[in-house]
Parts: sequence; structure tokens; C-alpha cells
Amino acid sequence: MKNVTVLGSTGSIGVSALDVIEKNSDRFRVVALAAGKNIKLLQRQIEKFRPRIAAVGDAKLAGELRKQLPKKFATRIVYDRGGLNEVASFHAADIVVSAISGAAGLLPTLTAIEAGKDIALANKETMVMAGDIVTKKAEEKKIKILPVDSEHSAIFQCLQGQAQESIRRIILTASGGPFWKYKAGDLKKVTLQQTLKHPNWKMGRKITVDSASMMNKGLEVIEAKWLFQLDFGKIDVLIHPQSIVHSLVEFVDGSVLAQMGIPDMRTPIAYALTYPERIINYLPFLDLRSAGSLHFHKPDIKRFPCLEIAYEAGIAGGTMPAVLNAANEIAVEAFLKEKVKFLDLPRIIDKVLHNHLSVKAPSLEDILHADNWAREKAKEQLERI
Repeated sequence: MKNVTVLGSTGSIGVSALDVIEKNSDRFRVVALAAGKNIKLLQRQIEKFRPRIAAVGDAKLAGELRKQLPKKFATRIVYDRGGLNEVASFHAADIVVSAISGAAGLLPTLTAIEAGKDIALANKETMVMAGDIVTKKAEEKKIKILPVDSEHSAIFQCLQGQAQESIRRIILTASGGPFWKYKAGDLKKVTLQQTLKHPNWKMGRKITVDSASMMNKGLEVIEAKWLFQLDFGKIDVLIHPQSIVHSLVEFVDGSVLAQMGIPDMRTPIAYALTYPERIINYLPFLDLRSAGSLHFHKPDIKRFPCLEIAYEAGIAGGTMPAVLNAANEIAVEAFLKEKVKFLDLPRIIDKVLHNHLSVKAPSLEDILHADNWAREKAKEQLERI
């Protein structure tokens, strides 16, 4: 029996993780949950999984949740950053699913690592912002970071039993989102509703926008650099609209290994939770006969400049990736409120990056300062649009 904490339990990854856990209740026990504002869903999760502790965003929400929960439930309700850190480091957990969206996931993930917990990592921003710090802390604490993103899980699976020096390159696949066939002129007219209609995956609103702009793939490139300790020159991206091949590894002898499967996040979640074992996942199996042809295309960075911007920030290093992520979060938030156009996203991010004086070999304090700085600069850019 493996004890599991889920950070971000009411988000899409958190819900999928709990579905995997529920269907394998003989193997997993939920001991702690953390959510933000969705206390109605969190209440249902507490009643179903009976965690020993749960965290919410603030004291008011904690009070409301306590009133709603039947008195027979012994779950302790905590709140704010202190409560979140208490959940992240909860002593009974064996593994922590890090699924809080955005930069907010960095500190609780580091807290969990500091507490000696293995991490099932769905929060790519943790690696984007502080990959060097996180990987060194994980090595110091002798814990495993197990990727949950479908692409990084695919690379991780393909690399089992392979020597680092045998890797020629890795190839991250991208669905291309809803607009990969659009002409440049058509992108000027796309709406929020169109952007949120991802053809293959069911995801949260923010990551769906990132997928459409290709920023999600850019963030994944930076994450891959740290997860697999590779130079950016060894990390490529291909558009694969069918989302069947989740990523590939090319080796120095010319062999290429690919991991394939239906586009469902419960597959990589289950592998992260059970590694190095595999379990029956109660999902449809991939039927290649009905999948049809599989196609691969080179990304068009002229139409989708966010991918190139992310590569440039990753190569620059220092605090640049943290600034990239923060500026993107503010820009996407404005887009979701329909305050800016789709094509404004890369413009805002690029201007913030060009105004940033990067700190090389940054401390955690430097990274958090850069994150705050970038958010303010991005807001200034919004006022000029």
C-alpha cells in the first residue's frame, strides 16, 4: 500500500490521479489533499478518500469547508501557504503528486522534496523556474522525480536501461493544438472559445491556451533539459496531430524508440505512481488499425513564435526561464479574460524578456524576485495594448 498526497487535487491532473487511485484502491491510499478555491469538489474528494489532512487557499474557505463536512470526518483542514507546506511535507506520504498549476507549484514541490518524498511531477513550471535547484535537492535527498507530462513520461520510459551517452537526441511531440493548420492571417481572428477547443486532450484552460500558442511545448523543452540532463541542442520538437506517439528517443546507432498510447493522462499518472511496475489502467487499448495514418511536421516558429522564445530563454538560463513563465502566466490570464488577442501573447512575453537583466546561477530568492518582477512588467505591457 502506497500513501499518496495530491497537490492540486481539484485540477484536471489531480482529478485524473484520484481516478487512478480509486480504481486501484488495493495499492494506494490518499493521506493528504491540497486545493485552491474549489471547496465543493474538495469536499466530495475528502468524503470519498478520507485523507488525514487537506489544505485550501485561505481561512474563509477553510471555515466553509469545515462547516460542510460531516462531523464524523476526522480530516484536519489547514490553509494558506503554511497549510499547503504542511500538506506537501505530510509525514505519512510516500509520494506526492505535484499538480498545482503554474509558478504556485514550485515552493510546495520543494517542500515535499525537502521532506524526502518522491515526486510525481505534473507541474512543469517547477523545472522551468528552478530546474538546477530542484534536481540538486532531489539528488541530495535521494528521492525520485517521476514525470507525469505525457511527453516526459514517454521519454522516461524509452530511456529505461539506456546509457546517457547513447542518446543522440530526444523528440518531444506536440499536437499543434487547434490552430496548427491556420495561416498567419487567420490567427489574428481566433477567439477564446476556439482556442479552448483542443482536438485531442481534456486539460485545464491555461494549459489549453499554452498548447494552442506552442508555449506549452517550449516550457516542456526546458523541463526536459533538467529532467534528462541534456543540452538544448539535443531536444527537438515535432508536430504530431494524432497525439498517439507521445515522444521519441533517437540513439547514436540510429535506433529510435517511441512510446505510444491513447491520449489520456491517466496512463502516465499511473506509471509515475507505480514505477517501476505497471498496472492495469482500465482504459481503452490503442488500436493502430483504427488510428489511421500518423503524421509528423516541423513546427512553424514564424506562426508560433512562443516555441522559439522559450528555447532562447532556456539557452540564456539564469532567471530568464522564470521570467518567461511569469510573463506567460500574466499574458494568458489576460487572454482568458478576453483583454488581449491571441497574437498578443508572444509579443508581451518577448518584451518582458528583453527588459530583463538575468541573474546567472540564481538562488531561490533570485528566482522568486524575477518571477515577481516579470509579473509587474507583463502587467505594464498589458496597459499599453
